[in-house]
Order: sequence, then C-alpha cells, then structure tokens
Amino acid sequence: MALAKDVEPVKVGFLLDIISDPEGKSKRPPDLADAMRLVFDDAVENGVLDRPIEIVYGQAQGLPRGSVKAVIDEFGRLVDEGCVIVLGPQISENTSAVREAIEERFRVPAITMAGSDKWLGDWTFNLCNGSMSDEPAFIAQMCKRNGHKRIGVLVERSTIGQEYLSFFRSFCEIEGLDIVAEAVVAQNSIDGRAAVAHLKAADCDSIVHWGFGYGLFGFNDALAEVGWDPPRYCGTAFENGYATEELRDLHLGWVGLEQYDEENPVAQAFLARFEARYGRRPEYYMPFLAHDLANCCVQAIANAAPLSPRGVKEALERVKMMPAASGSAGTRISFGQWTRRGWMGAGYLTARSFTGDGFKTELRGRYS
Repeated sequence: MALAKDVEPVKVGFLLDIISDPEGKSKRPPDLADAMRLVFDDAVENGVLDRPIEIVYGQAQGLPRGSVKAVIDEFGRLVDEGCVIVLGPQISENTSAVREAIEERFRVPAITMAGSDKWLGDWTFNLCNGSMSDEPAFIAQMCKRNGHKRIGVLVERSTIGQEYLSFFRSFCEIEGLDIVAEAVVAQNSIDGRAAVAHLKAADCDSIVHWGFGYGLFGFNDALAEVGWDPPRYCGTAFENGYATEELRDLHLGWVGLEQYDEENPVAQAFLARFEARYGRRPEYYMPFLAHDLANCCVQAIANAAPLSPRGVKEALERVKMMPAASGSAGTRISFGQWTRRGWMGAGYLTARSFTGDGFKTELRGRYS
C-alpha cells in the first residue's frame, strides 16, 4: 500500500512573461495561483486525477519592456524541470518566437491566454484572453450601437497594435464607420498630448485604443488639459486596470473588454468555492480564466496515454465542449487535432467600464 501512494506529482508550468514590479518578486498573481490550485486539488479530491499537481512558476521580462530571448530561456527551464505542459507565455508580442522554439527544440504542449493567432501551431493551443481579430469586431459593433460614426484611433507602435488596427479597419468598413484619424504612440508612452491634439483636430466623436495598454499613460491627463471628454473604448488592455491603482486610473472613463460575466453560472459556482476556501471574492476575469486553463490541464493529464508531453498534447486535442467559467453563460471549450483555439461561441468577451466607484458591465454575451 505504501508503494501505491508513493507517487511523484505531475508538473505543470506557468510562465509569466512580464515583470510588473521593480524588484521582480511578483511571480504568483494570487487570484490566478489560488484558482489553479483549487481546480487541481478538487480534481484529486474527486478522483479525476490519481496524482497531485505541482505548479512550477517561471517569470521573465519579455516584450514590450524586455526580450523574447528571456522568455524562451525561461520556457526551456520549465521544460528541464519536467513540466508536461506549460501555461504561457501570456503576451502576444512574445508568442510567435516562443512557438518556433517549442516546435524546433522543446516539443512540449503550451496554452496561452495571449490573443495573436500567430501563436497557433502543432504544440501550441490558445484560450485567448481576448483576440486581435475578435476584439475589433466587438468594439466596432459597440461603437455603431452607441451611435458613433467618426472614429479616432489611438494605436501603439507594436506588432499587436498593427494587428488590432488591421482587423478594426475591416470591421469599421463592415459597420459603416469612418476612421477619421489615427494617432500612433510608443508602446511605453508617457505623454499623450500630441495624440490628443491630433485626434481632437479631426473632430472624431469617439476614440478607440489598440495595443498592450502602456500607450495610455498620460492620455487621460492630456484630455483633461484641453477639456475634452469623448466616449472612449479599448480592448482587453482594459484588464491592466485590475493590476495596480496606477494602471486602474489609466482606464478611468474608458469602456474595455474582459471575460467576467456575473450571469455565468459556472463562474458563480466556482466563485462560491473560491470564497469558501480563501475568504475573498475576486469578481474579474483572472480567476475564471485560471479555472478554465487548469480544467484543460486536468482533462489532458487525466486522459494522457502515456503521461508525457506528446501524450498530454494528444489528450488536450480530445477536450470537447467543456463548460467555461469565462465569458457569458453557455461559453464552452473544445480543441481538436486541427483546432488549437478553444473558445466556442462569441460570448467569451464582455464589455466593462471603470467609473471611479467600481467596475460595471456595459454589454454582455454575444455581439451581433
């Protein structure tokens, strides 16, 4: 009996490719780490897994402030630690280079929450926390619904900024919206005055931002300087506002996208379990995305034959119609032999706003 219980844990890597604090100590965002831990422990307790899960954390300063090499090196360290699957990297700017390294060197399955389709490949899966192709459709339709016709675009000078903008131009044409001005800012901008002046001179009736989100530094201040308060929208860069008070202030007055919907019963059931265990109730996208990522890992590890990176990859391809905590009610996750992007249905995004008194849902469920 002792031998039967003497098993090693299965190792799952989590790679965070951004260091947000100066000392680089924040390797484990608590809501994310605690949510994954809860899902893995529940799976063992309920008999879905017969071995415990060890989460091996890695962190590197990738783009936009670091380098892709640092991310590739850290991914390699997680592979050397024995991880059979890695969750990450998480930043779109880093994904295509890491995907090439996985295919050429590492050959370990990985799931990202990044939004670029350039990540998708034989070993690389996606539960995107937003998407360069989907978010522009959602925002364009919301602008039309709200009566906007002359759109000013604030776009960061970056790979994802241009990818977002390309899709947004197409969807504005479909919706009959005019992009009357485009202001380009550095990916780590600190002064928005020139961009504000350019957009204001174009007489736009709303502003849409595309990029990672650091290009918003100084933009609200510049709007206040000239006494201009137009309706303004952004994609999932809005989620940066949950990280720190400074980043939250960047999004004051903006409507942005995330993945929490109060009416999703899977999310509410998980939130109740989370609160019972940890004594807090984080009502935003992160714990639910962590729930969905961890659930995919559970199913892949439970059904892997053998329990190797390739076995886990092939089992991940057999995950079908799994109820998701992210997004609106009815959102599900399915992969396949040639399906690497997991969200099934358009309701995995919701529109939220920060008014200074808290966050509220502006538009939930499907855009149509």
